[in-house]
Amino acid sequence: MTDLKIEIYPDRAALIARSLNLVVDCMNRAIAERGTCSIALAGGSTPKPLYEALAKANLPWSQVQIFWGDERYVPADHADSNAGMAKAAWLDRIPIPADNVHMVPTDYEQPAEAASQYEQTLRQVLGDATWPVMDISLLGMGDDGHTASLFPHTAALSVSDRLVTVGDKGETPRITFTAPFINKSRHVVFVVAGQNKQTALAQVFAAEANEAAYPSRKIQPEGELWWLLDAAAGEPLKEHPQASCF
Repeated sequence: MTDLKIEIYPDRAALIARSLNLVVDCMNRAIAERGTCSIALAGGSTPKPLYEALAKANLPWSQVQIFWGDERYVPADHADSNAGMAKAAWLDRIPIPADNVHMVPTDYEQPAEAASQYEQTLRQVLGDATWPVMDISLLGMGDDGHTASLFPHTAALSVSDRLVTVGDKGETPRITFTAPFINKSRHVVFVVAGQNKQTALAQVFAAEANEAAYPSRKIQPEGELWWLLDAAAGEPLKEHPQASCF
């Protein structure tokens, strides 16, 4: 059963401050318990200030393994690259071993080949169980209810036998974790901001709604599920029984 926590903060600055504290706490707990921490990063604009703050954190970076929950099929130096953003904001500013940063390959002729290769990398680092476990999966949510690159009414939503697949947004391919793999995470942390997310959030938490239309509904991990929201996004959830407003 998913351990759900919803926290609503007055503005983005408070949201990012709480996100930083939670992520650092989860990382320290993983390292204390298992000697290492695996974390999958989100793209988009919302987590950038979180990454900038993490660049100043005092953590044993040699014990941290970095992955990406999804990636646009562009080179790492492209302006749209999730990896490129995280490297500039965070990873290039800390003493983390290069071998601990596992970027999604985007240089294969076919994106499906890249997805297969990234799955192999995940298994090599996390262990070759049927479903390896990520310590922390950071996620955002689009105003259409998508998360990672699991977009509404796309084939990626039905993939249940792989860790990684191709997620399509129109004509643009992406590489994405599958929902079942995300759901094996010990901690899933959504960081969501903006009034434009209200309609989707209301559907994600509705008693009944279509998972294919609002893919974030599919994220129900076996571990902890945190929804960290600013007040603009979290308005529809203020009265939710598991919501705390700060």
